[in-house]
Amino acid sequence: MTESSAGPGRTCPVDYRYGAGALAAPATLYAESLWIAGGLYGNTFAYRRLEEIFADEHGESALVFNGDFHWFDVAQKAFAEIERGVSLHAATRGNVETEISQPHAGAGCGCAYPAWVHDDDVTCSNRILERLRDTAQRIPGAAAGLGALPMYRIAEVGGQRIAIVHGDADSLAGWGFSQEVLATREGRDAAAAALRAAGVRVFASSHTCLPVLQSFEGVGVIVNNGAAGMPNFAGTHYGLATRISLTSHAKALYGTRLGPLHVEAIPIDYDVIAWRGAFLAQWPEGSDAHASYWRRINDGPRYLANQAVRGQP
Repeated sequence: MTESSAGPGRTCPVDYRYGAGALAAPATLYAESLWIAGGLYGNTFAYRRLEEIFADEHGESALVFNGDFHWFDVAQKAFAEIERGVSLHAATRGNVETEISQPHAGAGCGCAYPAWVHDDDVTCSNRILERLRDTAQRIPGAAAGLGALPMYRIAEVGGQRIAIVHGDADSLAGWGFSQEVLATREGRDAAAAALRAAGVRVFASSHTCLPVLQSFEGVGVIVNNGAAGMPNFAGTHYGLATRISLTSHAKALYGTRLGPLHVEAIPIDYDVIAWRGAFLAQWPEGSDAHASYWRRINDGPRYLANQAVRGQP
């Protein structure tokens, strides 16, 4: 259901898999306010703005970069800035960081794209990863450091266990927490079962690049922040981070309550004009990233905020 035909960019390496049972592990990260930013995608302006917003947090707080913090940052200066920034906080590795550090034969970008993603986009992603790997190799220690990051983290806020996974409950590149899969009864049933198997109240993910907040009454919540470094809704120009806290946030775009927890999506209103210029300097018209992402960077995806928030029917 979450994978399509074999081929670079569509297959999921065996060692990407861990299974929901592995997540029933002790928490190693504790906070009153937990921020999760997956899919920064090398947007240095989104990184800087996120740091500014996070700096206003009160109480015991933590920020986790949930994989794919590199992607468009093929310029060595931009890559190094993202590396330095992420190193100040907790992080997981996404498929991007994994394939930079430890390439798997035949995996391409490691995205494990499902059938609904066009072949042209898969091909572009494979070539983007190759360029990004070349950049990483010019920075001493970068690839090894990325490979040492964990595939998931277990956190606790207000006594509630939270699994921070890049993909889904089973795999670093899984699509089980995508808005497309969670739109199906089968997908929702599997997600609810994963919450129980992992013994967590919240799964926080990102990999599939569109946000969704799926509630399961009496069980828990799946929250996917989509992308911290790209627009997530039609006609918008901000990224999103997930905030899980004992208090609500004044700038939350949407959210839900889960016992003592506020689970919210926080806009990252980065400098759009500056980011467009930086993107074009690295990926001009005719390049792979321009072909796949320029429309989204300018106009957002064909997806609306009111499609993201869902309850259990």
